[in-house]
Amino acid sequence: MSFAALCLALAIAQSQDSTRHIAIDERLAADAHLHLGDRVSLSATPGESGSVATIGAIVRRSADPAEIARGEYKVRLHLTQLQDLLGYGDRVDRFAVATTSEQVIGSAAERINSAAFGFRAHRSRDIAVQTSATFAVVSRFHRAIGVITIAASAIFLLCIMLLKVDERRRDVAALRLMGISARTIVRGVVLEAAGIAVFGSVVGVGVGLATSWLVNLHYQGVYRTPLRFSIVTTDIMLGAVALSLVLGIVAGWLAARRLVHTPPLALFGR
Repeated sequence: MSFAALCLALAIAQSQDSTRHIAIDERLAADAHLHLGDRVSLSATPGESGSVATIGAIVRRSADPAEIARGEYKVRLHLTQLQDLLGYGDRVDRFAVATTSEQVIGSAAERINSAAFGFRAHRSRDIAVQTSATFAVVSRFHRAIGVITIAASAIFLLCIMLLKVDERRRDVAALRLMGISARTIVRGVVLEAAGIAVFGSVVGVGVGLATSWLVNLHYQGVYRTPLRFSIVTTDIMLGAVALSLVLGIVAGWLAARRLVHTPPLALFGR
């Protein structure tokens, strides 16, 4: 039960033994300096005397993105405890129903919806899609940024390769005058560019892993959650290496082709 909705007033109780136990999340335990076996007073409004319960468990927070921005505490109670605390009677706002298999989810939802008026059954998958709409927008925004970054880096890489190969025009001219074919020169430049691209991608993967670790270390401490904010998967690493290799080969080939089609004497400035 969330702290904001329930407005729990917690205090160490010195009264008689209580047979009812509750579970609290680890963030509440750390902030309120509570431990297993401590007695607390539960009330619907602050300052009122409430029922006494014993902390029987401290629950680790789940890695749920929807809970990050809320900053709420969670307390798990027995159903009768919750009813007495809220004074809500035999009513509930929502409850979850587990099915034995996924095939009966549709028919179960239809039977529940047709049973009475005033409530509606939803698939947990549909609710997850609706609540994660913000994250889908952020994901598409990041994808657009990634495409723009890749396009800009490809143009920048091509310009760098053209400049670096152009600096070696005298070496290329000497090789051409020695009888080395243009195809051999292009092949050598492409192999060199591929090697540089692979080395650069390996360094980039290392930087990405280190950055991801630092991001998770910082934000997991800030929000006190096991959620991983940054993930570098094997697919991402392989895709980065492959993309870097392709861009390096293409840039090297274009730069070399431009140079070998220039007359050797022109490369010497004559």
